[in-house]
Amino acid sequence: MYRLTLILATVMASPVLAAEGSFISLGNTDFIVLLSFVLFIAVLLKYKVPSILTGLLDKRADEIIATLNHARSLREEAQTLLASYERKQREVQEQADRIIAQAKIDADLAAVQANEDLKLSVDRRVLAAQEQIASAEASAVKEIKNQAITVAMAVATDVLAKQMTAASSNQLIDDAIKEIDAKLH
Repeated sequence: MYRLTLILATVMASPVLAAEGSFISLGNTDFIVLLSFVLFIAVLLKYKVPSILTGLLDKRADEIIATLNHARSLREEAQTLLASYERKQREVQEQADRIIAQAKIDADLAAVQANEDLKLSVDRRVLAAQEQIASAEASAVKEIKNQAITVAMAVATDVLAKQMTAASSNQLIDDAIKEIDAKLH
């Protein structure tokens, strides 16, 4: 540091040496300024101001590095959390897709079962109506026989029409939806 001061003093004095007159004189303002500057530098060096400033700068740099490291760790933690939430979201979506697929399968099975039950019911009623018609044919007279057939056919038509109303179809659909809802929850 002292060498630097000496070099600075020499460089600062070089323009003064080119001037006329004695340089080392208290009447020469350049000499006084140079002397004040050298004295100022000496005081700064004596009280170790450069090392204090360097220490403060190093401390500030360490704080900045610590802050950057903390920010980096927070960023990595955030990325880890984001990846975890994305993975959980995919798992939940897959589970929801499986539930929906199973609900569709259950709804299809319920519809098939309802159709089969309806067919069996219709078949039983048709068989019952046919048995009634057969017994009525055997016991009735020929004229009544024709009327009985007409009446039986009308009854069978009414039974079928009553079972295939919009309300019964809606009821079957509502029952299927309730069953799906019960299975999902």
